Amino acid sequence: MHRFLSKKRIRHHILVLNQVDHFRFNRASLINVGFLESGNDTDYIAMHDVDLLPLNEQLDYGFPEAGPFHVASPELHPLYHYKTYVGGILLLTKQHYEMCNGMSNRFWGWGREDDEFYRRIKGAGLQAFRSRTFQHLHDPAWRKRDQKRIAAQKQEQFKVDREGGLNNVRYRIESRTALTVAGAPCTVLNILLDCDMSETPWCTFG
Repeated sequence: MHRFLSKKRIRHHILVLNQVDHFRFNRASLINVGFLESGNDTDYIAMHDVDLLPLNEQLDYGFPEAGPFHVASPELHPLYHYKTYVGGILLLTKQHYEMCNGMSNRFWGWGREDDEFYRRIKGAGLQAFRSRTFQHLHDPAWRKRDQKRIAAQKQEQFKVDREGGLNNVRYRIESRTALTVAGAPCTVLNILLDCDMSETPWCTFG
């Protein structure tokens, strides 16, 4: 990523968002935390899964002024072929992310947070644009995804969260480590998320 972005003369800083609490994985809350911790010297973000890489040198990672720019096109994704898919890699200006109030914090476990975020994008009056070339590196045999649906989670996963997001993500930074990896400027954030058990009891396996 550093070589790719440097060739395009795109100033960048990579935040590695590492969840270290005892709750189930919450990708959306981690992205909210990354946004809040990204500082004032950034004007846009890339919500970027670690198992996706750009293949085409011409691929645009520039400032997405026109609207959210989806790099991981559903036409080429091995699993997700529906038109409203916006997961994997999505570029947004900070203003547009704030207009959406970030992502919902209600999605514990794997999946569905991107579908809800698509509705937030549309609700904010924004249009998502798409790209067409990336490489998907996930190996399900090596790392299995937590796709369990617990308690009322099965019904809740299809609802739009009209209240939560950036405004109510609960977390603490356990550690912040600045380092350089193969020339890439990085910050590793070890993040302790918090869960309101009365709102989302499915945040644990218990």
